[in-house]
Amino acid sequence: MEPTAAILILLSTFSLILQLQASRPIISHISVMGMVYCDTCSINSFNNHTYLLSGADVRIDCKFNAASPRTAEQISFSVNRTTNRYGVYSLDIPSVDGIYCASDAAVLNTCRATLIRSGMPECDVPGFTTTSDEFSIKSKQANLCVYSMFALSFRPSKKDPAICGK
Repeated sequence: MEPTAAILILLSTFSLILQLQASRPIISHISVMGMVYCDTCSINSFNNHTYLLSGADVRIDCKFNAASPRTAEQISFSVNRTTNRYGVYSLDIPSVDGIYCASDAAVLNTCRATLIRSGMPECDVPGFTTTSDEFSIKSKQANLCVYSMFALSFRPSKKDPAICGK
């Protein structure tokens, strides 16, 4: 085979590969994350005695609406996650055809986190808020969405007056 013919075949193949890649649908990268803390003084806020809870179990419920002009498809799922040593739980959602998290139609996509169980017996009473909705961070360039959940908390069964005051 002549070098010119080989180069033309390679260029044609490369051009075809680029066309196929350009016609692929955009893939969404979706992550859900949040944290759980021990509200030591039951003030529903962070203070000097607040600490993050490792080993807490949280249920994550999400609903995603597929962007389909012909049908109203919806994907719903529920998973349990356990917080890591930093009190953070997370879920990476694999790409699903038709789910475009950063598009304008994605406003109908929602996630919610609910406390299940504390990882520490000294801080195991659910806090004032046991369920959290998300606020979202979206990047249209990368079709990346992070559903960042508001913090959830457990509290001790009794306040320690030495730490929290009266």
